[in-house]
Amino acid sequence: MSEPTGAARRRGPFQVGDQVQLTDPKGRHYTFTLEAGKNFHTHKGSFPHDELIGAPEGTVVRTTGNVAYLALRPLLPDYVLSMPRGAAVVYPKDAGQILAFADIFPGARVVEAGVGSGSLSSFLLRAIGDQGMLHSYERRADFAEIAQANVERYFGGPHPAWQLTIGDLQDNLSDTDVDRVILDMLAPWECLEAVSKALVPGGILCCYVATTTQLARTVESIREIGCFAEPQPWESMIRNWHVEGLAVRPDHRMIGHTGFLVTARRLADGVEPPMRRRRPAKGAYGEDYTGWGGKDAQAGGSGEAAGGAPGRD
Repeated sequence: MSEPTGAARRRGPFQVGDQVQLTDPKGRHYTFTLEAGKNFHTHKGSFPHDELIGAPEGTVVRTTGNVAYLALRPLLPDYVLSMPRGAAVVYPKDAGQILAFADIFPGARVVEAGVGSGSLSSFLLRAIGDQGMLHSYERRADFAEIAQANVERYFGGPHPAWQLTIGDLQDNLSDTDVDRVILDMLAPWECLEAVSKALVPGGILCCYVATTTQLARTVESIREIGCFAEPQPWESMIRNWHVEGLAVRPDHRMIGHTGFLVTARRLADGVEPPMRRRRPAKGAYGEDYTGWGGKDAQAGGSGEAAGGAPGRD
């Protein structure tokens, strides 16, 4: 039985063509590709690549300046943060949330819009495996070219489960019976009608947006289209801790807001979402609320008083 794509590059002794991540005594990282006969140079000296070829991971090498570097293969989170960029990357903390809460499983059929620099595509491909399907749509050819190079560099060549299309998703989407749709784009609400037709009942839509106005419009648009269960919006933050003897405290810096995530489950055809048991906050649908589509949506179109709009939860 053949190994999954890219697995051979994740274990065993270092080989020519492997990505290597060096960590210096101050914790700084340096990533390069092993090539026979080449040297790695820093301001602290150099050492030959041949010293690492055939050596196990976790090897410590010393430069001509007698500085020790720990050599390991970069983890996927390390790789996506150091790879060449066209668009901004999806941060590992958000990619991990997408894999978990969009329930990306081996063999899943996934559609992705907004490939960026290939960060999320790499996470998705590793999760679905060779037997899955990832169809990525990207409007800009220059971003698609960078993303393809990054993905193929990580997996050591083309991934058999990946198809990349240049163009707008809503104009080009032809996939059917899709298990998951991931929208990392400026206006995901523009694609809701198209993706709702592609998703299987019970399938998951996951949107990744940057601002509160995008978040609000995305959530309200998912509610208005009427074929999804109540959307769930959230964000996550990461704070590292300093632990040394009795000095145990949070780090001064953290990975704060990078983006908002929204997930929603596709309902069966002809099914209306159940009514919300919890009433919206008073004033949420007051006189000033006109809906994101430009039409009057006060009280959900029910004619009820402000703050009394029924909804779905």
